[in-house]
Amino acid sequence: MKNQSSNRYRLSLGGLALVASISCVTGFAPSVLAQTVSSSSAASVASTTGITQTAATAAQLYVNTTHWADAHYIINGGGQLNVAMTAQDGRKVVNLTNLPAGATIQYRFTYFNGSFAVDAPWSTFTLGSLSSSSVVSSSIAPVSSSSAPSSVAPSSSIAPSSSVAPSSASVASSSSVASTLCQMQQAGPTSATVNLTSSSWATLHYAVNGGGQLNVSMNQSGGNNSYVINGLAAGNQISYRCTYWDTAAGFARETALASYTFGSLSSSSQPSSTPPSSSSIAPSSSSAPSSSVAPSSSSAPSSSPVASSSSSVASSVALGDITPLFNQNTALEPVIQYDRGDALVTRFSDRGRDRHAKENHFQAYDHYLTFYWEQRTAAIEIVDYVAKGGTKIVMNVRAEGLLDNAQAENRWWYVGRNTLAEYCGNGVMDRVNVPGDSRFHYYKEDSFNCREGRAIQIGDQMEFEISQFLDKGGVLRGRDNYYGTTYLYIVGQGLVPWDVTDRNVFSGGLFKQRDSIRLPVSARLGGDTTLHVQMTAEPDGHFQQMANNLGYENGQPFVLGRRVHHTSFVDGSHDENYENGVFTEMVGKAGTRYINHRCSDCHERNGRAEVAGVGQSLDLWVFKVGDALGNPHPLLGSVLQPEANGGATSEGEAVIASWTESNGLRKPNYQFSGVQPETFSARLAPQLVGMGLLEAIPESAILANEDVNDSNGDGISGKAQRVIDPVTGETRLGRFGYKAGTGSLKHQIAAAFNTDMGVMTSVMPNPDCGANQTNCGPSGAELANEHLDNLVKYVALLGVRGQRDYNKPEVIQGKAVFEVIGCQGCHTPSFVTSEFAAFAELRSQLIQPYTDMLLHDMGPELADSLGEGEASGAEWRTAPLWGLGVSACVTGGVTGLRGNAPAFGLDGQEVCVPKESYLHDGRARTIEEAIRWHGGEGANSRANYNALSATDKAALQAFLKSL
Repeated sequence: MKNQSSNRYRLSLGGLALVASISCVTGFAPSVLAQTVSSSSAASVASTTGITQTAATAAQLYVNTTHWADAHYIINGGGQLNVAMTAQDGRKVVNLTNLPAGATIQYRFTYFNGSFAVDAPWSTFTLGSLSSSSVVSSSIAPVSSSSAPSSVAPSSSIAPSSSVAPSSASVASSSSVASTLCQMQQAGPTSATVNLTSSSWATLHYAVNGGGQLNVSMNQSGGNNSYVINGLAAGNQISYRCTYWDTAAGFARETALASYTFGSLSSSSQPSSTPPSSSSIAPSSSSAPSSSVAPSSSSAPSSSPVASSSSSVASSVALGDITPLFNQNTALEPVIQYDRGDALVTRFSDRGRDRHAKENHFQAYDHYLTFYWEQRTAAIEIVDYVAKGGTKIVMNVRAEGLLDNAQAENRWWYVGRNTLAEYCGNGVMDRVNVPGDSRFHYYKEDSFNCREGRAIQIGDQMEFEISQFLDKGGVLRGRDNYYGTTYLYIVGQGLVPWDVTDRNVFSGGLFKQRDSIRLPVSARLGGDTTLHVQMTAEPDGHFQQMANNLGYENGQPFVLGRRVHHTSFVDGSHDENYENGVFTEMVGKAGTRYINHRCSDCHERNGRAEVAGVGQSLDLWVFKVGDALGNPHPLLGSVLQPEANGGATSEGEAVIASWTESNGLRKPNYQFSGVQPETFSARLAPQLVGMGLLEAIPESAILANEDVNDSNGDGISGKAQRVIDPVTGETRLGRFGYKAGTGSLKHQIAAAFNTDMGVMTSVMPNPDCGANQTNCGPSGAELANEHLDNLVKYVALLGVRGQRDYNKPEVIQGKAVFEVIGCQGCHTPSFVTSEFAAFAELRSQLIQPYTDMLLHDMGPELADSLGEGEASGAEWRTAPLWGLGVSACVTGGVTGLRGNAPAFGLDGQEVCVPKESYLHDGRARTIEEAIRWHGGEGANSRANYNALSATDKAALQAFLKSL
């Protein structure tokens, strides 16, 4: 805690506490040397952001704002630099000197525009290409919530590389570009058409009345791209722009943001310099609040303050007989963040950790310690008075166990000078009693930013970490010393996932080593659930983490659900550590027949299963089986179950008897030890990450992409699966499984309990049994709904790892290739989740899963002999691509001794053993093989890929591996 008289702070040095007298101004505040540029030159710059050449070897990056701003730039393809900009002549600048002649500078900005944070897109400038003039980037503000990127998929495809246009090419005459290329006109009483003349692809980005931004592929025909927006009403304000491939120039271009008022057939498109409105919670100038420091006892509102996820296109799509999962009558869990009037309040959950988030030499952060479900979660509430004109921040913490009075530390303001876990604002929290609550409550408050040597301001980046050091006398089981997750809180805005400024070897004495910076919105694949970048060299842990925005009351249900996931339903054992003991309530629940006895045996580390060797049991697979007509098999039921209990006979097992290989591609040949089913479909256990977000996509948004009869002639005819809800009997949109055979996450998990483990639930209480089978086991729920609900919450709220290497030119170019060859025709880059999603963590989130959730005929090469519902044997649901680049290490796991790094800040000795297995049966051993297996509706993209140069193929694969 800060001592007001002596400016003494408790410093955290990687868990070792010491007290030191420091001068925050001279010891911790960064100094930035700024060159002078004349006021007349500054005044001549009319754009929001950009770069000006100031001398033969110098340039100035600028943002026209008086608020905070960060510059991110790369010189001649080297390492990225991320620096806080300094005030000069009424704006924020960074001066670059001693530049090489003809240097290429790739740059973008993150800045606060007075209401919310903005991530500007990447632009490119070549030194000497313009004489003392500015090259301006397009600074499009978010259009929905603060989580919405300024441009999601398409804008980042404008790569800062030689193959992509510099930003000046597309913005030098923005008015003419907007009015002549990307043009909107009224087409009917409730519709408008956007046209763009180009013989190649084009993407439209638009928002109606400041709502959620939609990014849609335009329809190409006869050298023109068009898209019709339906469901409009007179007076609707539409903000829009286009991204397109300039075939003559050989690179992507982006038009300027324009606005259009719907309602007059004579209306014309007008460029706009005003960004669309945002629903972000803006700081106000309200008076300072009360000085009370007691934890807030008020619960968060139950409705989300962020903008609606519905769109004019999606909302106009008829659902037909489909009943939506979420609507205005859905019971909503409390929001994560809300404006209390006197403060911005953010409420979330954390768990105990072994070590700290940036210590790659220990490799001990992502994993789970023993008894993680007991006393080792915390509920945290940040009360940000600064956001509303006050002077302080209060952090209230509710622990499940009594903390050590001397070690209940809450560390603020990372400095990273002597260790990679050093904070200047350390201190032990004070404990308070909350009547009627037997749990343990603590708080900390401060108004001083010791990192910058001044009062806390809006826009300050407060990295913090809470230590859950339990009182030794109150520990039920296991060890008592725990750290916590490292979070980044932006004052006045909220929690954001973070990246780091560098990954260099640690050097004692340097200030802000591996400093946390906001992960760009365009890299937040899972919206606000997105995890911070992994810095601890634990390559197998990517899919096991809590969502970054896990709700205040969801910490305990999450870890309790995780315990169910890792428990055997035969003997109750926990698979990670024998010390975790036996979950006695689960003993003996595995059914008369089943495939495996715990969830995590098939979904190890929540990843894809590994392909077994020839002749080995496929006990990590599901074999859907049927008779000659595709009905459930009379002697096997609907799923092959090789394991048996209670004297029942096994249904036999399946193995890979051999592989047929041709032209570098292999296909498995199966052999059954028991009854040979006339039809079957073999399916490898998939990864689990992101499933809650996929469930939250509105049905209308998915159906908007359905084109069963290929009416637009693009060769792609996506079809929605329709399934019956096992509880209500209503028709739902199929979402989960390789053929989208289940309609909700609970339905999917209950189906896995039923057939994979033979555990009956209230959702699916009857065992899988063929018409001529006997001794299938009793009906009736065996698993309590509480455990089912906890497991559903665990899977739904797993965090999605953000995009990696998003600044690398090869990755940016690969994204452009992805669009050019047509991959996005099925792998739809982005959606906005429903505003009515039950879990607040998943509500109104802009996500980038790269799937349309529809069924597509992939040709005879990938077909099996058994359909499912409305899906034929050749039709498969588009697989999401998030997590693709890390899945091999999650599946393969690690080898070597954890930690024991050769030096502080270097990776420990535990390394990845990658196991690549793609497609429904793992036949593809590489991403390229998976692409080459695409037939049917994917054949055109496959042909386009095969025609690429080696450079473009490598760029595409680099992009896919970044997801």
